[in-house]
Amino acid sequence: MGRPKGDPARSKNRPSSSSLAASLLPTGAAIVGFGGYVGSSRLDPTEESVSATPFVDVDGEVAQHLKRLGRKDPITKIKALASLSELFKQKNKEDIVQIIPQWAFEYKRLVQDYNREVRRATHDTMTNLVITVGRGLAPYLKSLMGPWWLSQLDPVSEVSQAARRSLQEAFPVQEKRLDALILCTNEIFMYIEENLKLTPETMSDKASPLDELEEMHFRVILTSLLAFATLFDILFGRQLQRLGFDKVSYEPKNASKAKEIASSSAERIFSTHKYLLDFLKSKSPAVRSATYSALGSLIKHIPHLINEENMKTLSASILGAFQEKDPSCHPSMWDTILLFCKRFPDSWGFNNIQKTVLNRYWHFLRNGCYGSQQVSYPILILFLDNIPPKAIEGEQFFLSFFQNLWQGRNPSSSSTLDRLAFFKAFKECFLWVIHNASRYSKGIDDVHHFQVSLVDGILVNLLWHDYLLIVDLKNQGGVSVGMSCSSLEEITPHSQGRRIAKLNAKYSLDYMQDLGICIIEILSVIALKECGLFATFSRAFQENCLEIIQQAEQLERPSEHVVQIENFLILLDKHAVQKGETWPLEFLAVPMMTKAFPSIRSLDSLDAVKLLSVTISIFGPRKIVSPLSVWNKSNASNHESDAGDNGSLSDSFLCVFKEVFIPWCLRGSNPSTTAHLDLLLALLDDELFAEQWSSIIRYATRLNEHHGHKIEYSDFDHISVLAMLMEKVREFVRCKMRVGSIQHSIPLELWHHELLDSTAVSLARLSPPYQISYTRFLRAVLGGSTEDDQISFVSRDSMILILRELLNKFVQLLNGSSFTWARDASSLILDSGLKDLVVKYESNVNILELAKFSLEVLEGSVYCLKEFEEEPELVPCISAAIFIIDWEYRMSSHIDVTKSSKMYENVHVELLEQNPFYKSIHAFLYGKTAQFWKSLSMQTVRRLEAILIPTIRSAIFEAGTFCLEAPSLCCHLMLEVLEFFDFDFYKEQILLDKLLDESEVWPLWVGPSLNDDSRSATLKFETLTTDAQISRHNNFVAFISELISKCGVGRVIAGSISQTSLSSSVEAPPQPVPSHSRAWVAAEVLCTWKWRTGSVLDSFLPLLSEFARREDSSSENLLDSIVNILLDGALLHETSDEICFLKVWFASDDEVESIQNPFLRALVSLLFTLVVKDNIWGKRKSAVLFNQLVDKLFDGMMVNRNCLRILPYITNVLVQPLRHKDRVSDKSFKDAPLDSFNENQMSAIMKDWLQRGLLLPPITSWLPGKDFEEWTQVIISCYPLDPKGGSEALKVASQREISDIEIKLLVDLFRKQQTDGNILLTVNKSPLVLTTLSKLTSISIGYCWKEFNEDDWGFVLSLVQECIDSAVVVIEEIAENVDEIIMESTENLEIVIHKLDEVVHTSDQSLMDIASSGLFTFSLISGLLEGPDKEKSETDRLSSLKTEKWLNLKDQIFEIVLRLFFATGATEAIASSCCQEASSIVASSRLLHPHFWELVASTVVSSPPHVRNSAVQSMGLWQLSKGPIGSLYAILFSSIPNSALQFAAYVTLSTDPISKLSITNEDTAGCLAEENTVEQEIDQSRLESSSDETVQLREEISFVIKNSPSKHLEMDLVAQDQVNVFISWALLLSHLQSLPSTSPAKQRLVQCIQDSANSKILDCLFEHIPLKAGITHGLKRKDVELPAEVSQAASAATRAITTGSLLFSVESLYLVGREAMASLAGAIYGLMLHALPSYVRDWFTSLRDRTTSAAIESFTKTWCSPPLLADELSQIKKASLADENFSVSVSKSAFEVVATYKKEETGMDLVISLPLSYPLRPVDVVCTRSLGIVEQKQRKWFLSMIAFVRSQNGALAEAIRRWKINFDKEFEGVEECPICYSIIHTSNNSLPRLACRTCKHKFHSACLYKWFSTSHKSTCPLCQSPF
Repeated sequence: MGRPKGDPARSKNRPSSSSLAASLLPTGAAIVGFGGYVGSSRLDPTEESVSATPFVDVDGEVAQHLKRLGRKDPITKIKALASLSELFKQKNKEDIVQIIPQWAFEYKRLVQDYNREVRRATHDTMTNLVITVGRGLAPYLKSLMGPWWLSQLDPVSEVSQAARRSLQEAFPVQEKRLDALILCTNEIFMYIEENLKLTPETMSDKASPLDELEEMHFRVILTSLLAFATLFDILFGRQLQRLGFDKVSYEPKNASKAKEIASSSAERIFSTHKYLLDFLKSKSPAVRSATYSALGSLIKHIPHLINEENMKTLSASILGAFQEKDPSCHPSMWDTILLFCKRFPDSWGFNNIQKTVLNRYWHFLRNGCYGSQQVSYPILILFLDNIPPKAIEGEQFFLSFFQNLWQGRNPSSSSTLDRLAFFKAFKECFLWVIHNASRYSKGIDDVHHFQVSLVDGILVNLLWHDYLLIVDLKNQGGVSVGMSCSSLEEITPHSQGRRIAKLNAKYSLDYMQDLGICIIEILSVIALKECGLFATFSRAFQENCLEIIQQAEQLERPSEHVVQIENFLILLDKHAVQKGETWPLEFLAVPMMTKAFPSIRSLDSLDAVKLLSVTISIFGPRKIVSPLSVWNKSNASNHESDAGDNGSLSDSFLCVFKEVFIPWCLRGSNPSTTAHLDLLLALLDDELFAEQWSSIIRYATRLNEHHGHKIEYSDFDHISVLAMLMEKVREFVRCKMRVGSIQHSIPLELWHHELLDSTAVSLARLSPPYQISYTRFLRAVLGGSTEDDQISFVSRDSMILILRELLNKFVQLLNGSSFTWARDASSLILDSGLKDLVVKYESNVNILELAKFSLEVLEGSVYCLKEFEEEPELVPCISAAIFIIDWEYRMSSHIDVTKSSKMYENVHVELLEQNPFYKSIHAFLYGKTAQFWKSLSMQTVRRLEAILIPTIRSAIFEAGTFCLEAPSLCCHLMLEVLEFFDFDFYKEQILLDKLLDESEVWPLWVGPSLNDDSRSATLKFETLTTDAQISRHNNFVAFISELISKCGVGRVIAGSISQTSLSSSVEAPPQPVPSHSRAWVAAEVLCTWKWRTGSVLDSFLPLLSEFARREDSSSENLLDSIVNILLDGALLHETSDEICFLKVWFASDDEVESIQNPFLRALVSLLFTLVVKDNIWGKRKSAVLFNQLVDKLFDGMMVNRNCLRILPYITNVLVQPLRHKDRVSDKSFKDAPLDSFNENQMSAIMKDWLQRGLLLPPITSWLPGKDFEEWTQVIISCYPLDPKGGSEALKVASQREISDIEIKLLVDLFRKQQTDGNILLTVNKSPLVLTTLSKLTSISIGYCWKEFNEDDWGFVLSLVQECIDSAVVVIEEIAENVDEIIMESTENLEIVIHKLDEVVHTSDQSLMDIASSGLFTFSLISGLLEGPDKEKSETDRLSSLKTEKWLNLKDQIFEIVLRLFFATGATEAIASSCCQEASSIVASSRLLHPHFWELVASTVVSSPPHVRNSAVQSMGLWQLSKGPIGSLYAILFSSIPNSALQFAAYVTLSTDPISKLSITNEDTAGCLAEENTVEQEIDQSRLESSSDETVQLREEISFVIKNSPSKHLEMDLVAQDQVNVFISWALLLSHLQSLPSTSPAKQRLVQCIQDSANSKILDCLFEHIPLKAGITHGLKRKDVELPAEVSQAASAATRAITTGSLLFSVESLYLVGREAMASLAGAIYGLMLHALPSYVRDWFTSLRDRTTSAAIESFTKTWCSPPLLADELSQIKKASLADENFSVSVSKSAFEVVATYKKEETGMDLVISLPLSYPLRPVDVVCTRSLGIVEQKQRKWFLSMIAFVRSQNGALAEAIRRWKINFDKEFEGVEECPICYSIIHTSNNSLPRLACRTCKHKFHSACLYKWFSTSHKSTCPLCQSPF
């Protein structure tokens, strides 16, 4: 520890090491380099030298750090330099000056150091030194300047910058720096000379690596050469900005002397080092580059050094330097070469130029200058200029030069800058040679011949042929020698002997463009300055173009060559023609076309025609065609004209155009037609356009305007060409408009022609068959393919005729539709003013072809309709037809043919044929043209609405009858209409009014009344007479429901904006908003209740409730209106319902649905949602409505019977907020006015009603026709209870606000129903009487139980038993009948199923209602007795119920309910033995009485164990084919699950006393008892079965537990089969957990699971616990938020381990969902880890996916292992394991158990370590101490402990106990099993009892069975005797 070595802050008295302490220098010691070196020279120290440099007052610390600079370690050097730098800052000048000599020595060595950081730090230290000493440096400047100057040119930028900073700090002014350099010139050159003599071996005296020495040597040579060259430039040129030397304006006084010194030093160095040429052979490119720079400086400043003696050597090296391949050397190389050539032009004659210079030069060029293109290419022209003409052979040299240069271009991989540099250099060099040809030729003819040779050989054969991608085979042996091209194909020679072949090269477009520009720029200069040379290229250009056209068929890909010509012409246009140059036309275009046109016309090649078209478009039609007229005149005998003046030239041009080009270009459809048409358009001349265009149209239409307009089919063979022509014209015109040249082009109206109009209209009127050309032509002339394409080539009247014809074809398709609504839509279209539209087609005409033709035309011209929006009918009708055709197809595709009428049976066949067309229609509507419909004007949209909305209504009424999806589809259609046309709010509401308008079948119950602004509703009581009418009505309601679900209640019902803006904080002033409320629609939907695709409860009420939460005036007014409409309807509608259905609990949805009055049903369901379910309406709104009902109850003194009948239903809902004690004040509708209604008024009303009830006769003596029942039901409805019964219902009652007088009156009313002796009256036991009496009893118990006496309770229990008994009898009778049918029937299955269905559904609904009431009452009694602790006074009041008499009666009722429960289970179990369908019939019958079975289930769960035991025994005595356990399993695994019954069955099966019988068969007890009897003689069969006789699982779960659950891995995660598997394992684990750990039954069951249960169940568990790889890290921390399923599983696993129970998870499971299943999976996994650790461990170790196993281990370690470890250690600590020989100690922090066994003088300590991921990872056992035990036995005991703890499926405490017993038995002398080497078997705890008859050794039966099974023989393992 301490400061690091070399810390600058160390004091001088505290050295960092002993070596440093020893190096403290004494005063007077000489400063000499290690090994005696100073600089690069070794010194022999003498006494004088030593005494001449004494240490005089040198600081010891400075000397210490100077000494450290001699170390080899660079870190030490850097630290020492840093310390010196700090010291130089701190010390004064006098102290530092004294050490400069020593510093100078170290400085010279350090600046050459290998480490760049050392060199940089050296210069930083030098900077601080010169700052401190200032002028004190002067005496030592000469010794420092050499290395200091060289360091300025260090190749490392950071080092050189640091060196320059130090020099500038010493000499801030540049004049002073120059003076210093001049002063030290001699020393600098001496230092340079010494450095140049160095070798790598002499660089250092230390043992440095050779590669470091070589690099140091290269750097020293490099800096020396650069310093040499730079110093010469400064002394002789006195400028070098790079080093801070600008131009110096004065002459230093010693400058001349310095120059002399420099010259003499240079001569010495030049001669000593062989003219520096050896350095050109260096391996380092930097050294070679510096050498070129040094040579260049010598040549430039002292050229006299080079004389005849060394000229030959130097010229060969310098002029032959082109072998230098490193690009970094090329800049200095070129400078030297150019200087040498200028200074010594005669040097070219001293050597063999061809060998020494040119060969290397050609190689240099062919290799692309070795990568220095951007440096070398610009210098080539300078090099050419400096080559003496006499040194070369002109023509041959330049041909070779350009060929080699060309080969080095690398077109495929060169960069853009390299490519541009190449072409610029090539152009400059070529033009330079052309202009300077006279240098290399004697006479004018030779000059011209030389120039022509260059043009032909280079410009033509190299550049032009490369551009054309051809090789001229005629000239192949000439200039193209050495070119890299592919092998040439043999081509039939042309008549002139020339032939061309394709150059197999692939060039980029940029390369080709740059090459073309290069050629054009060369030609431009030649045309301007050397016009005589142009003929050579022109002739080659014409011949090549002609040959390419003529040999097109022989060339591999002729189009490539033609395209190149076209591109070249385009480049000519851009770079020459547009600049006003005329040579392209005169010398290239006209001659080429004059010669090539006959071939072009005769061959009729596509590429050639394109070439002609491009040429004409560039140079103009007249300039190209006029010369062709001469050819035409000479070849056409009937043409005689004079081309002398302009008029005759125009006539000549027109004549050629009409007689040659029009017939040629329009002669028919072929592959080249497109090119011909482009040519025809290119020939159009602005001045002659009218006549040209008229000629084209007349020829193209084959008609004459004087011949009429009636066209037959035979006239349309030419339409294909005409269509292509018009497409080209459209493209031509649009292109002109895009480039902004429309003012210079042809006016649009001139393109119109009468023949075009007549042709287009005739085509539109044609009947099938159609050709694609017809569609193309009409699209082309109509225009409108895009929004900006509004160009039309026909007149407006013709366009209207064409569009009407297209609409007519659509209407024909609609008229032929299978749907009435579609045919009606066509009538609507015709009624819109187009009745004269329909043109009848022949009967055999395919109407689909008509519509398809219209669609294809419109697809390319839809935007032309925008011009006709002012037309009132055309655009709306076409749009509507397209929409309706699409709707028809979409509706047809959803029709269920099996259920539809005969009129639709052919629909699907038609769809298969029409499918592509309808797909096109749909794509047309919703594709790219969708924006068109949004842009239609409002007038058009209104007309469109008038067609579409009635069509949608008609489709809803009709199609909904045959298609379930029709309402939904129509809703989508309506939404699309709203979206397409982007209506604002008010227009949308008007549209909805039209949509929801009345019809003959809509609405049925409530109609709109729009006579005033109130938009009130009218009630309707006319009933629809036919099913068809009702179906149509329901279809419309389904449509409205779908529309509301998509748009919201606000838009459709309330007529309000769905969302208000919240962005503004300032409240806007109220604006008058027109009312669009449609409360009548909501009331109609509510009254309809159900439709084919939904219902009020599922679809409408949730949406209405969500809207009601808005708490604004619109929702409040809407709800009030709906309630008022429904209340009025309920009062006026006759009510025939029996009120006895009304229960004492809150009405359920099923019970509300049974109300027959549609208005009342709708009202109750709405109020129940608003008041109870969603708590939207509070006390205030409920009170308002309650007051309305009370006011309507009496009409004067008369009771309104209708109001009295509906009052209980509504009161049952409203009373809940009105009578709640702690209900929060009404927050809803805050602005509603306060009402006078209060609690006292409510109490007064209840008191009045109760008093009326007391005046009525007892329920048992009611007379028919009176209002007794109604008043009683009103009273009962005022005291609702919770439907769950029990303590929950009592809790609800306790929260109600009820006065004492009400309690008294209610008790009196209850007691009035009792008879003498508390015996239920035996007369009038009608269902109505029993049900009403039971209800009254329930509310009396709920609200008044504290007032009950013993007689009251006796009456209650008797009534309950009476109510339940009847249901039990019925259910048991059903069970017996089903058993008889299934067991005794010999009939076929269908008859059995039919009988079974009749028997099961014979139960009377009234009996189940009575039983439900009785069970509910009994649940209240149970809730009172078993509920939360009560006050003493309350307990005393219940004492009468706790007497033995009443407890026995209660147990009897429990037993009755259990009998009922077992009976329904037995019925299903018996039915399931027949078939799955029979089981489903039984299970489905329970769905008819859900609440009854929920009460049965809750009663079963709360039944006491002794009653269950009694019920099981009674069930056993009942002679059915299925017993009690089978009955419970039938309910548990029911095919139609009932969650309450299934949970009750699980609880019953998993708790005592039934749990003992639920898992294993009774006859399997003691199946392993044979081990208690020693049988020496056993046969093979018994031996093999001994291991099987463990335990037999019940058949119901055995199949699930033992079979592979692999198929469940592929199921849905919440599938019922998955649930059943998990429930089976939950039962098994619960039973296993309930058994004592030492129980043999538990051991046998564990062994059974280990042997036969499939471990794939664990894979199933983790399918529900999604442990993805991404959350593995999060599993390690409990504070990390996990996915919902993982979180549920983790908490459930922890709870299951802690509690040892799964009941909590099973109870939540029956709300089946992913989280519930994950919770159960986690709980099962946790309990498996607790009860079957070895079983889980075996599965875990078999996993092969490391990611999965890591995630499972992390999950287990985090959530399961901590409670398991705590439990295991706690059990070990509590277990009584210790005795005199054995002790156990537990370390909870280390998770270790130390077991110590001592016996006499022997002992053993074993440490059992539990892993953090226990039990997935095995327990580790270590023997820490052994005393008196031989090694073999010690190992055996140690292994036995491992076997016990790792194979234990249970607590570790039990494993340790078994191990101890095993030890005890061994010391008792019991013989161990020779197979497992253990006395106690590790799995079943058995002893070795099966002995061999021969060797007498005893074995465990399980071990012996396993031995026999694996060895496949039955011999003794030891003696091999037969066993």
